[in-house]
Formats: sequence, structure tokens, C-alpha cells
Amino acid sequence: MTSDVITRVEGRTGIISLNRPSAIHALTTAMCQAMTEALTGWINDPAVEAVIIDHAEGRGFCAGGDIRMLATSGAKDGVEARAFFFVEYRLNHLLFVYPKPVVAFMDGITMGGGVGLSQPARYRVATEATRFAMPETGIGLFPDVGGGWFLSRLPGRTGQFLALTGARLDGAECHALGLATHYLPSDTLANAKAQIAEHPDRIDDILESLAVEPPPARILGNRELIDRLFASDRYEDILAALEAEGSEWSGKELATLAHKSPQTCKVALRQLKEGAAMPDFASEMAQEYAIGARVVQRHDFIEGVRALIIEKDNAPRWNPETPEGVTDALLDSIFAPLPADQAWTPLEIAR
Repeated sequence: MTSDVITRVEGRTGIISLNRPSAIHALTTAMCQAMTEALTGWINDPAVEAVIIDHAEGRGFCAGGDIRMLATSGAKDGVEARAFFFVEYRLNHLLFVYPKPVVAFMDGITMGGGVGLSQPARYRVATEATRFAMPETGIGLFPDVGGGWFLSRLPGRTGQFLALTGARLDGAECHALGLATHYLPSDTLANAKAQIAEHPDRIDDILESLAVEPPPARILGNRELIDRLFASDRYEDILAALEAEGSEWSGKELATLAHKSPQTCKVALRQLKEGAAMPDFASEMAQEYAIGARVVQRHDFIEGVRALIIEKDNAPRWNPETPEGVTDALLDSIFAPLPADQAWTPLEIAR
């Protein structure tokens, strides 16, 4: 049986390669556990000075998590879904606090869980093939895996725009917004990885020497509109601003939002507002786990997966149907901290 995660040491660098190409390397609980075990094993290993995370083959880095499993579990008792989130978020946090340099190669599709693997890394490499998105509101989920931390710290209101619309960014846009630290042609990645494996003390120089000037970032041309029309943390205000603008661009974004779950759009806005003020990444992940533990069992997630992934009729019936129907009391119940014996906790790392 081929492993869904390949871990090895080359030169002085540990390498983690996602290897589930049939699912664009979508993450399972076992994959997250395998990566966590490799990373914890390398923390105190003097032979490993840096870590590379990439994908073994196929057209994307990582398309997200195992959505079908999450929905199946959510429709029952949610135990398996919560177990996945618990392990995945511990991996996200481990990468965030990892004491050795981590280089993530965001080549191809980088969405959902792939964002959670790449954004905590010190070095984040985009290419002309990168397609970055947090599309969760379209299936009644929310931009988790640290989205409340990373998206809320993007320039202006671009994080809120990405969280609500699920807009896809190319590599140049990722670089312009700081989601990627370097922009390399995809045909130079093998060379970059080989050099880093042998010289993990020279990562900056290696990536700089292979980096090229990215093409113009399209999203920068829309920054004024995004910052102005997505300025509010109240979802109804954003919809009203887009409608009042009356431009082709605002009409397109309004049409996009019409297909999203009103519940999880409101969850995302509150998540980013509170995430911007979080004292540390562990606090963010504890809150996202509480949100995820509840949202995964709610109607909109199960219905969103049915409509977009299983039956593919692309006609989800959201409940509540309108933003006005998503009350503050409902949001408070989703965001409430979990009891101590159910709450998420970071991995204890022995050093």
C-alpha cells in the first residue's frame, strides 16, 4: 500500500511530501498524524536542520480536508469529524511554533487544509501554477486551519473578501498580499529543493537566487473597491454596499455571495474580527475548534456538501436562508468556548 504521506531525510533537511494525488492530496486524520510524528521526531534531531513540505505528484499541493468524511460524521455524532479537526489543528499549530525553518511549496491548488499547512511556514513559495483559496463558505463551513489569524492580518479588507467570496488567487497575487514569501517558476522547484536539502543554512539565498519578478497582481487593482465595499464586519452592510455600488465588479461579487451560506459568512466575519485580536495562535485554534465542532453538525455544512460535492446540483438550501435570519444569539452559541474536557489543546513538545 502506498503511503499518503512520504517522509524522508535528504541531506540535512526533512522532507514531507503529500502523496494522495487522486484527491489532490486532501488531508485525512492519518495523514495529519503522520506529518505530526515526522515533525516531532525531527525537532531534536541534529541531522535535520530544516523541513520542506511539498506534494509528490499531481496537479496541486493540497485541496483541503476530507470533506465527505466530515459531512458523513457530522450527519451522525460528529466524533470522527472532531477527531480530525483536533489532530489537524495540532499540526497547524506545531508548524506555527516549529523551531526549525519550514519551507512550503504552494505549487498548484492550495486550498483549505493546504492553506493550513503552508501559511504557518517561514518560507512560502508560490509559482505560476498556484491557485490559492479558502472556499469554505460555499459548503457551509468557515475558513478554518488558522484562517481567522492569517486572513485577518492581510492588507486592508482583502482577508474578509477572500473569506466571504472564496476568491481564487494566483501565485502573483499571493506574493503581493504576503501569503507567499517568494515567487519561483515551477520548473525551478526541483533545483530549489535539492539545494535546500544540502544547504538548509542558506534558504534565503537559494530562494532569492531562483525567484523571478511575478506578473502584475490583479487583486491590487481592486484593492480600493475591496477595502471600501467590504469595510464592515456586519454582513448585511457589505451586501448593501455592493448593491449600492452598482458596478460590474460589485454585481459579480454580489452574485457570488448569493450562493454562499449566510450562516457561515457571518461566522467568517466574526472569526476574522476576533482573530485579529487573538493573543496567540493557540488561542485562535482553540476558538476555531469550538466553531468547527458545532458547524460540522449543523444543517448548512451537511447540505452544502450534498449540493456541491455529492449530488452536485449546486443548489444548496441554506437554513437560515437570509443573513437577517442568522441572529447574534445563534452566532454566540457557535462561538461559545467548549467545556474544558472537550476543548482543543496544543501538542506538548518535548525539547
